[in-house]
Amino acid sequence: MEQMEYRNLAAFEEIFSENLSYKDNRALIFHFLYLADSYGYDVDLAELIEKYSRDFRINLSQDNEILNVTLSMIQLRQEIDQKILPFLSNWRFDRIGTITKLILRIGIWDLEHSGKDHAMVINGCIELAKCFSEKDAYKFINGVLDEYYKSNIAIKS
Repeated sequence: MEQMEYRNLAAFEEIFSENLSYKDNRALIFHFLYLADSYGYDVDLAELIEKYSRDFRINLSQDNEILNVTLSMIQLRQEIDQKILPFLSNWRFDRIGTITKLILRIGIWDLEHSGKDHAMVINGCIELAKCFSEKDAYKFINGVLDEYYKSNIAIKS
């Protein structure tokens, strides 16, 4: 499988959030979730996004999908974590790496709220894992999200 390429978000031209692809959008959300997590979620996300936008020349309005989705993921993270637990065969949640947890949260949130096709969501999370997570974490993420989808989303369809 060919690995998707993410837009170079640090490129010199100004980037407008409205022009980002789904995968670039989720890569930005991943970065903001990682930043929020590194501050223990005790940070003003809007300020953090504004600084990031200035530093990387990304034009993000204060009322945009990226901010709204990131805020929703942060607010629902404990609920999402509870939804992940039943799918962690032979794993304890506290032993999973931060990046893997963040990608799982993105995947569960997207499966439930984005309206995107499940294959697109899961593949997007696999690609995020290949770029940012431990070597074989993408396999774990694929398994958890696929089982979650089959057990919670597909049976409702």
